[in-house]
Amino acid sequence: MSLAEKVLAVNNDFPIRTESPVHSGKVRSVYWLTEADSRRLIEEKGYDVAIDSPLAIMIISDRISAFECIWHSEGGMDGVPGKGAALNAISSHWFKLFREHKLADSHILDIPHPFVWIVQKARPVMIEAIARQYITGSMWRSYEKGEREFCGIEIEDHLEKDQRLPNLLITPSTKGILTGIPGVPEVDDVNVTRENLVNNIDAFKFRNEADIFEYERLLSDGFNVISSELEKLDQIFVDTKFEFGYVRDKNGNEKLIYMDEVGTPDSSRIWDASAYKEGNIIENSKEGFRQLLLNFFPDPDILLNKNRMEERNALARDNALPDSVMMNVSETYINIAEKITGEKLELSDNPRKEIVGILRDSYGLID
Repeated sequence: MSLAEKVLAVNNDFPIRTESPVHSGKVRSVYWLTEADSRRLIEEKGYDVAIDSPLAIMIISDRISAFECIWHSEGGMDGVPGKGAALNAISSHWFKLFREHKLADSHILDIPHPFVWIVQKARPVMIEAIARQYITGSMWRSYEKGEREFCGIEIEDHLEKDQRLPNLLITPSTKGILTGIPGVPEVDDVNVTRENLVNNIDAFKFRNEADIFEYERLLSDGFNVISSELEKLDQIFVDTKFEFGYVRDKNGNEKLIYMDEVGTPDSSRIWDASAYKEGNIIENSKEGFRQLLLNFFPDPDILLNKNRMEERNALARDNALPDSVMMNVSETYINIAEKITGEKLELSDNPRKEIVGILRDSYGLID
């Protein structure tokens, strides 16, 4: 079997029993189980959720997304070897640590396979919860142009690129297109202030103002837990994105939880600490891939300018990257996953066959 065949690029065509369309995102696909299968698994596996909670199978792929596009390489690789397993392993590790620190639960109920989560349906909070400890990336680009207010927070003058910020900065943005919120444009992924959240609790799907304080606590405490652990590994947790939602436990009580993924190379910037002390930036996250793309193409504005999405999509579709690019990304993801978890990442020769076998034989979800 070739390396390209070991990459799980397509993950929305598994024969999992479902009555709903498969939801396929840039990296994960979600299969909502039937009511009967959800109830059966809750009873058989003893999951701590309400008996009528909808469950889903979430399958990660090895696809790589950057600048809102999916990229491929010359050798027929439509993804990065080991990427999916690395992301799931890292997220699962941090979620476990969050529980040990008594922060909050996640939406994950079970991990049947390195590519697979069984999750409960959550009612998402409609914000991308972003925390920044260093000024870099898009924030630096705005700062360099003279911007000093970020999500209603004033930032001091005379900061330098990649400098550590005096305090952890929480800069939320909208998740999806929200309507009817004064002062907030009706576009996806636009920055919002804390005042926006407090004055529009229902629009952002919070239960009450106290939960805004709770999300901020879970974001900052979760950030600090990961940052502290990475520091032991000579790594710097630069910035990250968390997502939150509400679920019900077996007694029907609603609670705020972490969802999606946390502390991964896809959702965070991670720098090598030793290199940083010497004035160099070594990326141990997808930011390295983004920088490579910006340097690879002659007109990087296509990748940065949201008004040029049609050109950007064509760029990703029509340009196969060198295989070496995908393999370099693979090495980055596998190395950081093994550092974080302290375990060797076992890569499957045939993840599709394994997933089908496990979901059929151990979970009864494939006929």
